[in-house]
Amino acid sequence: MKILKTILIAVGILIAIPLIVSLFVKKDYEVEREITINKPKEEVFDYVKLLKNQNNYSKWATMDPDMKKTYRGTDGSVGFVSAWESDNKDVGKGEQEIKKITEGERIDFELRFFEPFESTEPAYMTTESVSENQTKVRWGFNGHMDYPMNIMMLFMDFEKIIGDDLDTGLKNLKSVLEAK
Repeated sequence: MKILKTILIAVGILIAIPLIVSLFVKKDYEVEREITINKPKEEVFDYVKLLKNQNNYSKWATMDPDMKKTYRGTDGSVGFVSAWESDNKDVGKGEQEIKKITEGERIDFELRFFEPFESTEPAYMTTESVSENQTKVRWGFNGHMDYPMNIMMLFMDFEKIIGDDLDTGLKNLKSVLEAK
């Protein structure tokens, strides 16, 4: 009986430690990357505000060539939804909606992931003139992990994982736009 009690206490402690640690781990993260593109701001903004154009530069859009994509609404306007569905577990199923447009300046999106996990996260792109023919583009993503899953923040570097994907997308965007 004493051995069983010791085992139960040990198991209880092993379960309690991560739950207690999770209480002190942040739940939110932000990742932003930027690039300067040698094109006028208006041209860059008019391109990035169209979600369908992400198929040409976003790393995520190119991860599965057999991904099923559907669209609802008018691209480049508030309420437009771009949805995807893939058998690739790294792509999964979800949709992205344009929530707000500040013309020539900023596009705010809402990303809704359905598979392999459920989550809703805000993202954005901004454009800023550096000169008459140069535009700084910022692409950002905000995320949240509820307790107790936020303990994963200790083991996963979202800044690097998501940041590398944003960097890849921005480099692709620069190549696409500067080739025009």
